[in-house]
Amino acid sequence: MEAEAYRASCLQSVAAVYDVVLITSEEPSWEVPYIRDCVVVPDPTDLAALSAAGRVLAELYDVAGVFTWTEWYLVPVARLARRLGLTTTAPEVMQACRNKATARSLFARHGVPSAASISVRSLPEAADAAEGIGYPVVVKPAARAASLGVIRADTPEQLPAAHEFADQAAGQGPENTGVLVEEYLDGPEVSVECVTYRGETTVVAVTRKTLSPPPFFEELAHTVDAADPLLRTVEPAARAAIRALGVTDGVSHVEMRLVDGRPRLVEVNGRIAGDMIGHLVRLATGIDLARAAADIACGKAPDLVPTRSSAAAIRLLYPETSGTLTHLSFEGPRPPWLERIHFHHHPGDRLLLPVDGGHLFTARIGYLITTGPTGETADARARSALDRLEARVEPAPIT
Repeated sequence: MEAEAYRASCLQSVAAVYDVVLITSEEPSWEVPYIRDCVVVPDPTDLAALSAAGRVLAELYDVAGVFTWTEWYLVPVARLARRLGLTTTAPEVMQACRNKATARSLFARHGVPSAASISVRSLPEAADAAEGIGYPVVVKPAARAASLGVIRADTPEQLPAAHEFADQAAGQGPENTGVLVEEYLDGPEVSVECVTYRGETTVVAVTRKTLSPPPFFEELAHTVDAADPLLRTVEPAARAAIRALGVTDGVSHVEMRLVDGRPRLVEVNGRIAGDMIGHLVRLATGIDLARAAADIACGKAPDLVPTRSSAAAIRLLYPETSGTLTHLSFEGPRPPWLERIHFHHHPGDRLLLPVDGGHLFTARIGYLITTGPTGETADARARSALDRLEARVEPAPIT
């Protein structure tokens, strides 16, 4: 289960300090040891149903705060918090985080370096936008996440397929089905993990990323080093982006690229990062972002004092080809620096890469996390662990 694989550590951390009552889209399973009660709401984006569930829990318990780490629920949960009179960044601000076109306009208004971006409603409009911006361009949904539907087009000939790919993903979005054509920012991608409390932002860590080859933007690896000198370079841009959007309270995952060594904003996600980045931050710095998010939601100042200075890395495991997974094993004993290894898929499962119409949930086999005194060491250990991982895939047509 993807939720358990990536968010169990967050829930465990919060439950160690607070009694947790959960609003969830399905009956809880792995969450049960960490929660006191729950209400099932089949569609948490339905504000009326979410509000009714919130009122039920508020009548039963002294609810001190509410927050989410799920991208699709950011706006409804902010509205719920406001209706319950609890601490939250304004729903309109969360909406701006969710809508990449709105965010780009706010970045431009406040002088935050970003990318040229044009909303389009059709392929001819996309062609005009790409011609005006200049190739290569990035075509993406205005309100998705996890790189779903994001693709690069290097030439006019590649644009129709790219637009169709992005438009199909955008059509599955619950909030906004728009498509953007954007300037391609040529440089390494990083994310900046930030905590904002009562309008004051603390930059906690920078995450260096490894992406898949073009035209897709699948994230293959992340590394967090508490002593990363890049933090000083990206900190002003991350603060400026959060301020431009109007985020007042919560944890933010700010994505940017370094173009000629200078930060250019990609987007601000108003939540804890996915892909276990929050766990990497805790391993590297001792700072608990999940606990910080819960504290802020309850109106308390978060503890952001580092208690360690080391590094951690995650490698997200993908096959080289789509097909049926026939063998999966890790050879030899696990060294102490291999913090964990987790598989989503097992022999017999079919895997479908983005190039064949899939996405991360159909393609990703799992992940492994390594630690070390520096980012370079954690990365080297990850490569060593990968050498001991054997995954065989039988290429086959997948329907």
